Amino acid sequence: MTSAQTAPTAPTSPASQTPQTPQTHIARIALVGDRSPHVTSHTRIPLLLDALAAREGLVLDAYWIPTGEAAAEAATGSLARFDAVWVLPGSPYASEAGVLDAIRVAREAGIPFLGTCGGFQHLLLEYARSVCGLPGAAHAENDPGAVDPLIAPLSCSLVGHEGLVRAEPGSLAESVLGAERSMERYHCNYGPAQQHLPVLTAHGLRVSGYDEDGQARIVELPGHPFFLGTLFQPELSGDGTRPHPVVKALAAAAVAHAAGRRPGR
Repeated sequence: MTSAQTAPTAPTSPASQTPQTPQTHIARIALVGDRSPHVTSHTRIPLLLDALAAREGLVLDAYWIPTGEAAAEAATGSLARFDAVWVLPGSPYASEAGVLDAIRVAREAGIPFLGTCGGFQHLLLEYARSVCGLPGAAHAENDPGAVDPLIAPLSCSLVGHEGLVRAEPGSLAESVLGAERSMERYHCNYGPAQQHLPVLTAHGLRVSGYDEDGQARIVELPGHPFFLGTLFQPELSGDGTRPHPVVKALAAAAVAHAAGRRPGR
């Protein structure tokens, strides 16, 4: 284990300590973000871990990795030994580079990945830079002087907003949500500039969910075991005792990854 994984700030769940049947695989998930008691989605994590174990039988051993340490975790190969990576909200992050490295490792190593809100935005940024050959792709929150940013201020803030999301038929998003339409919660001021999305989709990324105005709200990577980004925050659904379908799907993918891991990996 790395120092980040054993840090006392790692969330623990009583349910994760309950003896499991031999058939149950415990998955290790990296929570990448700058943990804060003032970020509601961060404080929801212990509740979600308990609910996933108790209600769904999906046991996650979760470790917080601060963004300032994520680049080192990626470089040493420690991050690649997790069964899932979740880049949580809380931008601007202390280290944009660390977040991008975490996303790249999950994408390249076939590790189940979820990016919500800021994680969604940085998923697009990483893909544009690493896959589409656009090293200058910028996030306006991190680079306010960018002339034509990939991630730009929203014309109307979505902080505290709820809105309908439509998933594309046949997509991972539709399969995960269990319906073509769902009502979702947001807490963000930035989103993708629509004019830049065609170059990302031309290089294999799929926009698989839209709001009522046709703005991109979910993206996924076909061919990857599980690689999903949502501008909305599924971790804010309800009171945290019934995990959102997106969170359950990530947990299930993580457990499946753990089950398929080679001994010693």
